[in-house]
Amino acid sequence: MRNIIFLVLFSHRLVAQIHSVTDSSLFHSFGNDFLWGTASAAYQSEGAWDVDGRGPSIWDDFSQKGRIKNGENGNVAADFYHQFEQDIRLAKEMNFKVFRFSISWSRILPNGIGDVNAKGIEFYHRVIDECLRQGIQPWITLYHWDLPLKLQDKGGWANRDVIKWFEDYTRLCAKEYGNKVKYWMVFNEPAAFIGLGYLIGYHAPGKRNINSFIRATHYACLAMAEGGRVLRNEVPNAIIGTTFSCSIVDPLKGKKRHLKAVERMDAMLNRMFIEPSLGMGYPENEFPILRKIRRYQLPGDDEKLKFDFDFIGLQNYFRVVVKRSPFIPLIWARQISAERRNVPQNEMGFEIYPEGIYRILKQFSKYEKIKNFVITENGVCVKDSLIADEIHDSLRIDFFRSYLNQLLKAKKEGIPVTGYLVWSLTDNFEWTEGYMPRFGLVYVDYKTQKRYMKDSGRWFKDYLED
Repeated sequence: MRNIIFLVLFSHRLVAQIHSVTDSSLFHSFGNDFLWGTASAAYQSEGAWDVDGRGPSIWDDFSQKGRIKNGENGNVAADFYHQFEQDIRLAKEMNFKVFRFSISWSRILPNGIGDVNAKGIEFYHRVIDECLRQGIQPWITLYHWDLPLKLQDKGGWANRDVIKWFEDYTRLCAKEYGNKVKYWMVFNEPAAFIGLGYLIGYHAPGKRNINSFIRATHYACLAMAEGGRVLRNEVPNAIIGTTFSCSIVDPLKGKKRHLKAVERMDAMLNRMFIEPSLGMGYPENEFPILRKIRRYQLPGDDEKLKFDFDFIGLQNYFRVVVKRSPFIPLIWARQISAERRNVPQNEMGFEIYPEGIYRILKQFSKYEKIKNFVITENGVCVKDSLIADEIHDSLRIDFFRSYLNQLLKAKKEGIPVTGYLVWSLTDNFEWTEGYMPRFGLVYVDYKTQKRYMKDSGRWFKDYLED
């Protein structure tokens, strides 16, 4: 019996040593210039929803109408508004060099346009200054889904005026923070905030209207390019990107009869927003509903859609497997869940598929005009339990290890990927799913707002040491 116990203990130590050597080699293989960081979003983390002059956003309205699981909302979230110094210190402690955060449009412009809220402006100065004090690069995302409610009352992204609204907001941010911040991202995942917000209604503002979806798609693409131009004009030497959610799309069981469904789904999820900015127009052949955009195009729009981004942010979490379906309009395809396919999945039911990050980089690298890529989000939600002030999340570490190996494979094959940002620094409000899914490297006790670094956070800390 004693020998068995010894063998078990020895095997655990041996496995740990093997991982240590392997993981050390993995991180060093990316090179000294590779950027490592963490990511967050204003509505998911800040809380303080009605503090210091902040105006309501579409997510305040959506969540307070009971549209979130368990009736939850982002009123407090991870309380980053009051805890940001501690959180940035934790990022520093884990040896990250980049902290990506978004600006709450309605915190600095409570009505979306017009009067500026000085206390909101000052808050982001303090966040940026704390990053710089800690030796961390602040990366700003201008729009991470939280449109001011006053602008939604005017039609939101389905109103062409949103282009001018966003231009003015971007110029304000650029003039305030441009002398401190070098890296900027215009949008976070337009396919998500337009598709889920205006077509499916699963996210704020909760609309389900094809014409609104079509208009919002076009106006968002125009605003994305216009935001890039404003930054280029206002911030000398800025490095400007934008981010896209992306998923490899495969046919169910590899069957050819589902390939058209794959093409349509790929056009909607992966191509619809990036290709206009590259001067390729919309993928109308594969997703014919996009031809309706022509109704809303004005002379000169084709040129205005284009912008030469310095980098493209890709955000990859799962693979999508589809089969053709005559019962789902527009896309004529049905997604087959990870559970039905009996494959590994995260706590939200999405497939864990490490090869997907390699394959999506290969797919996007075929766009010749893209200069380089940054993985601006990647992470996993697993069931975390706080036991004696510790979180042992080996499944999350396994996730990062497997995805980073696939990312390194792409990099070694010559794909210009220059950085990787973990989603997320802390646990936070996961949109319509509420607080159940935990993605953070830092556990948040939402009752006390106390922070606990997880084993996954210590894993990054160990291997990102100088």
